[in-house]
Amino acid sequence: MRVSHYFEFGDHVTGGIRESVQHQRKMLDRVGIAYTTEPTLDADVLHCNLMGPRSVWYAKRASDRGVPVVAHTHVTAEDFGDSFRFTNALARPLRPYLERAYGLADALVCPSEYNRGLIEGYADAPTTVISNGVDREKLAGFESLEAEYRERYDLDPPTVFLVGHVIKRKGLETFVELARALPELDFAWFGPLDLSLKGRETTRLIEESPDNCTFTGYVDDIRGAYAAGDVFCFPTHEENEGIALLEAMTTGKAVVVRDIETFSWLADGEDCLKVDPAAADAASDVDAFADAIRSLTDADRRRRLGENAAARSEAFSLDAIAERYRSLYADLV
Repeated sequence: MRVSHYFEFGDHVTGGIRESVQHQRKMLDRVGIAYTTEPTLDADVLHCNLMGPRSVWYAKRASDRGVPVVAHTHVTAEDFGDSFRFTNALARPLRPYLERAYGLADALVCPSEYNRGLIEGYADAPTTVISNGVDREKLAGFESLEAEYRERYDLDPPTVFLVGHVIKRKGLETFVELARALPELDFAWFGPLDLSLKGRETTRLIEESPDNCTFTGYVDDIRGAYAAGDVFCFPTHEENEGIALLEAMTTGKAVVVRDIETFSWLADGEDCLKVDPAAADAASDVDAFADAIRSLTDADRRRRLGENAAARSEAFSLDAIAERYRSLYADLV
């Protein structure tokens, strides 16, 4: 079996989608599936990770030639808004485009049950849920970087942190206001800033954040983020899965998340703390998160939640997921 595993705009797209593609290719290597990263119809399966115009062109021709098409549903109109400059304006026309693009596939791969629920309203193609997974090998040895990264960003434990692109949708306002409400704690957001791509409100939130809120920008070794952080606070409003969340759990960090449908698989009080998203206003939202974080200044509670989170994350390792790709492709071929 040979797969055309194509990632359109791969030289430009970063963040979770890029990580997912890297994880997929590692999993294909693990189960011995040959693949090319070029789009080609000289393959048993065409797997498109981002349905841009070139992917759509190849998908149409693959159907004509009887080559089954797999499309990954990383992108939805629901999670496109509040990301970068102009994405809100593009979110509405994006949906009909994605409906047509995903409708070309013989099978759709969804990173979570929540994402599948959304996608079933886009196209009639069969859907399969396969997690983006977590690359445990990439995180190995993260503990050795703790002193270096705490000193580099002047962080004292327990540090509240987040990892990923700094975008409003991921709860930027809540994160900043939490730092303002809890001046006795250090807050750090590890990830690219790209201010030239941000909207005015996002830029304002970053520039007017309190002194105890650090935006590190790109970090050369992401293990350092998990070494320096103690409480992973993820107040995101919309998420297809959240690779950074899985990474934080794998490194045994206590996790606080907004109680949205994406995270329904997590058990509140066992492997995370969940904050009710139905707060009446922004201040109530911050208060609810602040209460959860205050409870995790207790080192024993952090340790217990972190241990449970690490155990829960084992089901998302690349080794645990890889065989699902072989089964998916074999069924199509």
